This record gives sequence, C-alpha cells and structure tokens, in this order.
Amino acid sequence: MLRTRLNEALKEAMRAKDQRATATIRLILAALKDRDIAARGRGQMDGIDDAELASMLQTMVKQRRESIDLYEQGGRVELAQQEREEIAVIEGFMPKQLSEEETTQAVAALIQEIGATGIKDMGRVMAELRTRYAGQMDFGKASGLVKGTLAGA
Repeated sequence: MLRTRLNEALKEAMRAKDQRATATIRLILAALKDRDIAARGRGQMDGIDDAELASMLQTMVKQRRESIDLYEQGGRVELAQQEREEIAVIEGFMPKQLSEEETTQAVAALIQEIGATGIKDMGRVMAELRTRYAGQMDFGKASGLVKGTLAGA
C-alpha cells in the first residue's frame, strides 16, 4: 500500500539525512492527512484510497512544474532546482505514467467502449478516464484528445 511505502521512505530518508526527501515526504504525508480528514467528513472512515492518493501526487507534481516556470521567469534558479528535486521524490511514489501513444489508445478504446458519439459525451468519457487511470495520465492532454476525437465523430 502506498501509505506504508511513504512512511517507510520517510524513515529511510531521515536515517540517510536526506533533507530534501524528508521534507518532501513530510509535505506529502501532511496533504494526505488533510485529505483523510476531509474524507472522514464524507463518511470514508479509512481515508482516501490509493487512486485518490495517486491523483493528489499528480496534482503536487503539476503545482511544482508551474512553480518552476514562475521561478525561472523571476530568475530564481535555486528555487526552481529545489522544485525539480521535490518532483523527483514525489514521482518515486506515483504509478507509471502512460505515454502519449498509450493515452491516445486508452482514450480511443474508452470512447468506443462507452459508445460516445459527440461532445455531449465528453464529461462521461473524462469521468471514466479519471476513474480508470487516476495518477497515470495527464488529464489536461487527455481532455484535448477526447475533445478532438469526439468533435471529429
């Protein structure tokens, strides 16, 4: 389970005195705790599942990539490097990301499986993609693929 891996990795990073990994894993665990508390309010007493956790990690990576762009525009190279190091730590806990070709194939197969015929079905297709490929797919790119495919249908 991903939670166990995170806790074990925190212990290892602390033993190795790896400050970047320790700080990043602590950020992940703090965000996870916040999400678990919110989930309990919705009746999920065990907290969030691994799919939601993978989605949370993907969001964290996306936020850091946006920060890198801003830091580089502002000439803060050292902060951009720090964000890159955090991304490397976070990606170590994420499931394998689908390639662009695999994403295209998954989108095409799902559209056919669901029987989507036009843009009006886009929400249904995206919801199913998020369910099946949480943490494995860039949904921004997938959305463009779905829209392009359905618009041409």
